[in-house]
Amino acid sequence: MSPRGVAVPDVRELLFAAAERVVAHDGPGALTSRAVTAEAGCSKGLLHTHFAGGLDEFVAELVLDRLASTAALAADLPDRAGQGAVAENLSCVARALLTSAGPAMAGLALTRPGAATLFREALAAGAPGFATIQTSVASYLAAERRLGRVVATADVEACALALVATAHHLLMTSWPGAPEVTYQMDRVIAALV
Repeated sequence: MSPRGVAVPDVRELLFAAAERVVAHDGPGALTSRAVTAEAGCSKGLLHTHFAGGLDEFVAELVLDRLASTAALAADLPDRAGQGAVAENLSCVARALLTSAGPAMAGLALTRPGAATLFREALAAGAPGFATIQTSVASYLAAERRLGRVVATADVEACALALVATAHHLLMTSWPGAPEVTYQMDRVIAALV
C-alpha cells in the first residue's frame, strides 16, 4: 500500500485496472470504492479525491475511457483498407469493444442509475462511444468497397450498424462466464463480409 502523501502516477488508470480486476474476480456486486482502492494498493480516499461524484462517476468514467480507446482503434480502420483480411480488421475492433467495456463493466454501468445517467450525458455531449465506432466502421467498409474487397452493393452503413449493434447486444446480455461472445461476433462479421 502506498504511504499517505506519496504521489501515485496515473491514478485513473491504476484505479480503472483495479476495478476491472475486482469485477473479473468477484463480479459487479463486489465493486465498491474500498474494494477498488484495496486492489490498487492505495489509500481508501484516493478514489473519492479523484472522482468527486464517487463510485457512480468513477464507473461512468471507466466505461467512457474504455470506449474512447476502442473508438481510437476504430478511427484507424479506414487507413487499413486494402491491408489484411476485411473480416480480421473488423474482428480486431469488435474484440476490443467486447473486452474494453466488457459485459461485466457494461452491466455495472447499467445497474448504477447515477453512472448510467452520467454515461448517457457524456455521450450526448460528444464523448466517443458506439456511434463514433459505427461511423469509423462504415468509413472503413466504404473504402474496402471502393477497392473491390467488399461487394459493390453492400450497404456499408447498415453493416456497420449491425456490427456495433451486435457488440452492444452481446455486452448488455452477457455476463461473466457466459458463452464466448467473440465466437458469436465472428459469426456476424463473417455474414456481413
